[in-house]
Amino acid sequence: MTTNLKLLAAQIVGMFVVFALILFLTAGTIAWLAGWIFLLLFFGFTVTLSLWLLKHNPELLTERMTGIGKPDQKVWDKAFFAVANVLFIAWLIVMPLDAVRFHWSLVPAWLQVVGTLLLLGSFYLYFLTFRENTFLSPAVRIQSERGHTVVSTGPYHYVRHPMYATTIIFMMGITFLLGSWYGLLLELLLFIAIGFRAVQEEQTLRTELTGYDEYKAQVKYRFIPYIW
Repeated sequence: MTTNLKLLAAQIVGMFVVFALILFLTAGTIAWLAGWIFLLLFFGFTVTLSLWLLKHNPELLTERMTGIGKPDQKVWDKAFFAVANVLFIAWLIVMPLDAVRFHWSLVPAWLQVVGTLLLLGSFYLYFLTFRENTFLSPAVRIQSERGHTVVSTGPYHYVRHPMYATTIIFMMGITFLLGSWYGLLLELLLFIAIGFRAVQEEQTLRTELTGYDEYKAQVKYRFIPYIW
């Protein structure tokens, strides 16, 4: 557990530094209230969730920290992760350029408040998903060493990919909070990428995870009930 805690702290601190540098260097100032609100809320939730996992499900926490790059991660997923990271960083760069440095967008304050509420709502949905699915790896792989089984309870009773669905809410909340219409354009590319990954992941689950076909027949929607 000590090793996990040290690795966890290093990852969170490293991610905070990277996010802060991207946002504030691109904005050209640290006097950006919305940027600080986002960082404090996001990393406050990250620390809280990580400590909860450390206490209640350390195996999942270890998987979240070490799942990427394992030998049984699908090759296409490794390529996807590289592309998605580039898109995500580009998204983080565009928003401060838009909202602070060049003021291309004019987002009303009330919509920034809505964005904050969406962000907070996404944290709750993330927690429900993590609490329900002990196999919630960041990589597409079958965790045979952990007795991987189908999860069909909690949010998985309503959609097959609540983690991805919540990520869409999460990203929309950030874009509105930071005040960038141009961020929505890159967000669309990320949403398409997430949808692609969900479809590809299901092919793996159908062929390699016992019971997934039956689950797929029962829960018909991937992200949004009655839509898709």
